[in-house]
Amino acid sequence: MKGGESLNHIVEANWLKENLSNVRVIDCRFELGNPTAGLLSYLGDHIPGALFFDLNQDMSGKVEEHGGRHPLPNIDEFCDKLSTAGIDQDTTVIAYDDQGGAFASRFWWMLTYLGHKKVGVLNGGYNLWKEENNPVTSEIPMIQKKPFIRDIHDDLLVSMKEVKERIGDDSTTIIDSREPIRYDGIEEPIDIIGGHIPSAINAFWKEGLNDQGTWKSIDEQQNRFNQIDKKKEVIVYCGSGVTACPNVLTLKEVGYENVKLYLGSWSDWITYNDNPVSTNE
Repeated sequence: MKGGESLNHIVEANWLKENLSNVRVIDCRFELGNPTAGLLSYLGDHIPGALFFDLNQDMSGKVEEHGGRHPLPNIDEFCDKLSTAGIDQDTTVIAYDDQGGAFASRFWWMLTYLGHKKVGVLNGGYNLWKEENNPVTSEIPMIQKKPFIRDIHDDLLVSMKEVKERIGDDSTTIIDSREPIRYDGIEEPIDIIGGHIPSAINAFWKEGLNDQGTWKSIDEQQNRFNQIDKKKEVIVYCGSGVTACPNVLTLKEVGYENVKLYLGSWSDWITYNDNPVSTNE
């Protein structure tokens, strides 16, 4: 798979247009405040050959007392959906959304977690694709099922207890990917408690994007994280394990090898009464 000008797993629209017949395209459009909007947008028009994966219905499991707002789905069921989408170990998969790549990056992370190596995210998403007058369709493709073989990488995940053990540990950097106002605890529009995990630093995921919604260059991404030692373990979280994924992707691409996702993230952390909370109010 050929990457774009910024990151290896970020694919440019021109490349995708030239390779549409050789890849499986996944539409990950979603709106947190309007859960049906993504599917309706897909049914209206999408990239030719694209299949739809929904954040709530496909990429997340049942919300329980602990585990956050977007826990992992049942892995057997998710792998069966990947098989139904015609994805096997030889399939190159390109995901896109229209929200800066957050939901597409969640899909990228899930396939990476399951051991799939040929997966990328469309730079600029569906917005740029249409702005450049690339082809769209409302036709839903018929796909031949293929066997998806999983190779789960549990080393890409950390539990709440493991995060708690790392607080203040000099060998680990914890990154909060939410916007600063939520990290600081000044305003919390979603969760019942504001603030952040003690010792976590803030790196808002949208700082990895240009004003046009495309990903910044590799050098700019390096500069975002240059204060973090590449030999350290890096744990990334956000509100519910979605917008942390663009930061995970970026960190991996600029040379951080030991990067882990706290999937439950802040929405899981605050469900434990004895977990410490820091604010910068």
